Amino acid sequence: MRMSIKQLRAFLAVAHTLNFAQASEKLNMSQPAMSLAINTLEEALGGQLFTRTTRRVQLTPEGDTFFPMARQLLADWDNTEEAMRQRFTLQTGKVSVAAMPSFAANALPRVLKAFRERYGGINVTVHDVINEQVIEMVAEGRVEMGVAFEPQASASLHFTPLGTDRFVAVVSRESPLAQRGQLSWRELLAHDFITLQRPSAVRLLLEERLNAHGHPLKVAFESHQLVTVGHMVACGLGVSAVPALCESQMTALGAACLPLGNPVIERQIGVIRTRHGQLSAAASALLATFRAQFSLR
Repeated sequence: MRMSIKQLRAFLAVAHTLNFAQASEKLNMSQPAMSLAINTLEEALGGQLFTRTTRRVQLTPEGDTFFPMARQLLADWDNTEEAMRQRFTLQTGKVSVAAMPSFAANALPRVLKAFRERYGGINVTVHDVINEQVIEMVAEGRVEMGVAFEPQASASLHFTPLGTDRFVAVVSRESPLAQRGQLSWRELLAHDFITLQRPSAVRLLLEERLNAHGHPLKVAFESHQLVTVGHMVACGLGVSAVPALCESQMTALGAACLPLGNPVIERQIGVIRTRHGQLSAAASALLATFRAQFSLR
């Protein structure tokens, strides 16, 4: 037999009042129920915690030793219960999300702003990593969810589409190309091309799609960061192409963005999570925020 939380509460009530009647009233228990709780606790522990007479109740030496222990146990129990209640009611909590840089730097902040306005007590950790690492981190359980291009069909991963992102041309504002209404890939690739280094999903996707349409991608400059790509284009070193959700970022860096076609290159972006693991309350709330911000039902 093991002691229970009910027995601990009964013990502390009697220990505080040294009166079974008062302790019973405090816990809204009958006196027989209170006596039974103390008796079964003593049986579980193997000895008396109180000496009882018709006139008085006193703690035994063992009861006196147990008193601070019981008080700490009950405090820990109550604190744990409250901490879990706060997590389930989304007053506190923690969630980790991985996102490819193009999404993390552009669309993610507004999602997190909406999330923070509603769930101010939840800590969010963002891992800004390339597309392949997003998928890897989700699959390995290092984050509860990730935002990336749609992966290949998998029995272990679930994909919630947020939208389709189309590539746009990025040129210097001083370039004659900036005055055009739109560009074709042939026109864009006639200039020095700047893009992300492998194994960036953006780079690999462009190479795959352009090769399929007879436009091999010749790269003049490459970088690990989109910010660097944007600065290079803005300075007139060449041209680039980025997902449309990066338009505001490229514009802020001093470049101009134009519609890009022939061929149109686009791909779905969405939230990736494992199929078999249940999301925490905080992660479920964040997923709901993604859906709301992208008007998904």
